[in-house]
Amino acid sequence: MALDYLVIGERIRKSRIENKLTQENLAEKLNVSVAFISRIERGSAHVNLTRLSEICAILNIDEGTILNGTSTESTNYLSDEFNELFKNCSKQTQRLIYDIAKLIINETK
Repeated sequence: MALDYLVIGERIRKSRIENKLTQENLAEKLNVSVAFISRIERGSAHVNLTRLSEICAILNIDEGTILNGTSTESTNYLSDEFNELFKNCSKQTQRLIYDIAKLIINETK
């Protein structure tokens, strides 16, 4: 699955605003230019995992939330992803996936 830097940038921007930080504040904390923060938020600059981790620490947000839109602590973790996956499967394949998941869950209890 390819990363959608436009979506990642939007999530970073939203989190920055929720944390009441300006682009200038975030840039200063990361020791980067405001232009770089702007490019990240617009999706035109690709952020590496080290920098993403630094951003997430400052914004007090889980990397999974930025990358996937959901946190592993979320009660609906990967729900949208599973729903999207199921939509593209036949009813027989959906049933097979369900049965396998049920077996795995029962084995790990």
